[in-house]
Amino acid sequence: MKVCVLGSGAMGGSIGGLLAEGGSEVYLMDTWAEHVNVMNSQGLKLRVGSSDRVVKVRAATDCRGIGPADLIIVLVKSFNTREAIENAGPIIGDNTVIMSLQNGLGNEEIIGEVVGKEHVLGGRTFAGGSVLAPGHVIANTTGKYTYIGELDGTTTQRAIRIAEEFKRAGLLITVSSNIIGIMWDKLLVNVATGALCGITRLPYGGLYKMPELMDCALEAVSEGIAVAKAIGVKLSTKDPTEAWFKASEGLPEDFKPSLSQSLEKGLRTEIDFINGAVVRCGEECKVPTPVNKTLVASIKGIEYWMTHYAKKP
Repeated sequence: MKVCVLGSGAMGGSIGGLLAEGGSEVYLMDTWAEHVNVMNSQGLKLRVGSSDRVVKVRAATDCRGIGPADLIIVLVKSFNTREAIENAGPIIGDNTVIMSLQNGLGNEEIIGEVVGKEHVLGGRTFAGGSVLAPGHVIANTTGKYTYIGELDGTTTQRAIRIAEEFKRAGLLITVSSNIIGIMWDKLLVNVATGALCGITRLPYGGLYKMPELMDCALEAVSEGIAVAKAIGVKLSTKDPTEAWFKASEGLPEDFKPSLSQSLEKGLRTEIDFINGAVVRCGEECKVPTPVNKTLVASIKGIEYWMTHYAKKP
């Protein structure tokens, strides 16, 4: 299977690297030229567990000259989704499947608006990763499942074929008839810790030692559960503590979620697609979300400070 990964940092590099190792024809796309150059010249160094191994991959900063892909995995930041898909025309054929494994809600709708809903397959992953250096990523995929499925709940051959490709690479994957519910389950995990880590600058070790922060997280998740129920989403998450503890499962105390990492780098966050998605959906179904509104406002305030007040190097 010919697979193109849009956004080949921590998660894209991890999943794309393992797929390449499993025999897929993988192209890792990223705008970070140094990362791309190292992958092409030296291979992708993949750390799984405590050992590194080098995987031969094809990498590029744009989609020209590659030709249509069987599968496009989207892992750019959510606010870059539209631009990434608009620029992906050369790799989108009549039968190309485009699957988002991004955080938050709304990416599938954006992809569908650009290329048509018929190309879109739903997906979410509970795997993790981080970038150590250009061309060097940590893959936290052991024991972590990826879920894919059609947005209408049907089971199709294209979803089954993609799942088989992932399994061949040793990745845990399930084809679900309730991918919308799983997307919300993953959203609640992100809602629980991302904004709080970003605001407090705490890694998980500190976050999980503060009962006040846990209380705030549980309130935010409870609001998300209420909104999901109001719009008819079938969740597997029954209690907010499930999302709270699932967020840190198998992760070290010094771990920081992607939203927090973005702020530390002085970059824009995906808050609009995470806690902001709970707020938007809550407004549509008349469910109050005061804690998530406060978290969104706090992150927006930090972003504004970075843009207008932080000292520039």
